[in-house]
Amino acid sequence: MSDTNIDTSTEFSHVKPGDTDFLPGGLRDFFLYRDLGIAKATHGQVIAHLVKANMAPVTGTGWHRHEANFQIVIMTKGWARFMYEDQPTLVEAGDVVHQRPGIKHFLFDYSPDMEYLEIVGPADFKSIDVEAVGVVPPPTPWPT
Repeated sequence: MSDTNIDTSTEFSHVKPGDTDFLPGGLRDFFLYRDLGIAKATHGQVIAHLVKANMAPVTGTGWHRHEANFQIVIMTKGWARFMYEDQPTLVEAGDVVHQRPGIKHFLFDYSPDMEYLEIVGPADFKSIDVEAVGVVPPPTPWPT
């Protein structure tokens, strides 16, 4: 195979668990985000971060879509319930979801230990609010 089609402008990256912390300030206030260094290494072509629950679900994400070319969610711990257009979908640890570009969705429920890896291209993707597509069930109350 020829190396002429390989993009060598991206950088090597190696992030260990202690290198970055889970921090607020991401797309959603009720989640914490751990940067994995991929946006920097790819010069914004792709972002990869770990996302975890920070508080019990109240309103969820609301109906939205992303302006992105590629997005996957890999559930690493716990579970989350999404509406993908009119289809309720339980995503559990070990599950992988490819969210096709423009799919209207709503994350409305998740377990206290929920954590997932999200990979999106480009890194500066936009989240656009949209009108409701279906009826969203209420979240499950967390134990107190």
